[in-house]
Amino acid sequence: MSKPSARKPTVIASGNQTSIVRCGIALLLVAVGIAWIAYYINVEMDAANFLALPGAKKPHTPLPWMADLKRWNFLIGFVLIFIGLASAANKKTPLGRGQGVVIGMLGCFLIGLVWIVVFYFAGQDAKIPVMRSLDQYNLVVGIGFMAVGFTYATKWE
Repeated sequence: MSKPSARKPTVIASGNQTSIVRCGIALLLVAVGIAWIAYYINVEMDAANFLALPGAKKPHTPLPWMADLKRWNFLIGFVLIFIGLASAANKKTPLGRGQGVVIGMLGCFLIGLVWIVVFYFAGQDAKIPVMRSLDQYNLVVGIGFMAVGFTYATKWE
């Protein structure tokens, strides 16, 4: 008889194993990335802009180091989102097999395309907070979503 091994929690769905841990990590990374950007825009960005004034003293904020990172906060947030989406392209997640691959691929392609088109139509004077702060880096964000779409495309059968 073989020795029982410790296995990761899985769920059998339509003949395929689904890793609850991998799904949770992918979802958590996307949620943390969105929360990071939203928190920076709503709380810490004012502190970062205030520091740009000559002779300004550092205002009290819950996370003062975040205001010092300035635009790097967008990079951190979007990289977390992209890693979360790309990790969901694994065969052990619902988006990594079958119709989920097509949904993930087309979804990321469309989000990237819409991001770039909205940026071009709204212009640099956009009222959209993230787009206004990113300026030309909006193109990198749109292309990043499309790159994640290509990770899904490599899983398509």
